[in-house]
Amino acid sequence: MNKISVVISAHNEEKNIEDCLKSAQELAYEIIVVDNSSTDKTGEIARKYTKKVFEQKNDPKNIDLQKNLGFSKATGDWILSLDADERITPELAKEIESRIKNQESRIMGYWISRKNIIFGKWIKNDMWWPDYQLKLFKKGKGKFGKNDVHKALVLEGGSEKLTNPMIHHNYVSIHQYIQKLNNYTDIEAENLSSQGYSFNWLDAIRFPVNDFVKTFFLQKGFKDGIHGLVLSMFQAFYMGIVFAKLWEKEDFREVETPNFLQEVLSEFKDSKNKIIFWLTSSLISESKNPLKKLVLKAKRKIVRSKIKFS
Repeated sequence: MNKISVVISAHNEEKNIEDCLKSAQELAYEIIVVDNSSTDKTGEIARKYTKKVFEQKNDPKNIDLQKNLGFSKATGDWILSLDADERITPELAKEIESRIKNQESRIMGYWISRKNIIFGKWIKNDMWWPDYQLKLFKKGKGKFGKNDVHKALVLEGGSEKLTNPMIHHNYVSIHQYIQKLNNYTDIEAENLSSQGYSFNWLDAIRFPVNDFVKTFFLQKGFKDGIHGLVLSMFQAFYMGIVFAKLWEKEDFREVETPNFLQEVLSEFKDSKNKIIFWLTSSLISESKNPLKKLVLKAKRKIVRSKIKFS
């Protein structure tokens, strides 16, 4: 009752797929690869490790949904869902074997944390770590639903978290990030639109600023140095593109306001104050000097009084 089917879904992953397959070999009772219409050597490499390679048409807007084909082909008692850029460590493999051997009857799935390696560095801020994903589940008890960029796997039954993480080689280049951005922002804009988003042209400023504040300050991206700064800037850019695609859904309608420049100025002033407020808050939390903290708190109080809350 402890056989594990490893299911890997991939599209043009010839640079990643072999290391993924190697990392899963010792753990897997069987390996199933879903090749989503790759035009490179993904399928060829996969067939060196398993005969169970299934092809289907690629659907970039339903990335995770495509994994359900692999789940349906699995014959093991448990399914471990992997992406081509993920790696199973020996420590994680041992933990998985131990936990499913001794699991409680109510437990139907396990969450696994991921060490996200981005631009050559393990990113440890709150947006990227511990990044728990529901990756391991009993056959027939889990599948992906529609919508969302990366929708969580839907599980029938209880779940627990594992201790050891997997390795996730997330973004290795700026080119790769920008390539994926177009697809992800399509889905994000579609989701906001379907949820009844009410168009406001000032969101062209607010979306990027709010996401920069969230990732760099609230999620402590600053602790990852230049990596955290660039990723936070990218997240702001990401949300700028999301807004632009929402505007596109409005047929690029013109904004009719007699005080356009003044409203833009006001919004940028408010954005500046928000950034200063959260920058000061971060300095307070990082400072070990009681006197410096008092001075910073006084400055923060002044800045807070200037922020618009709407």
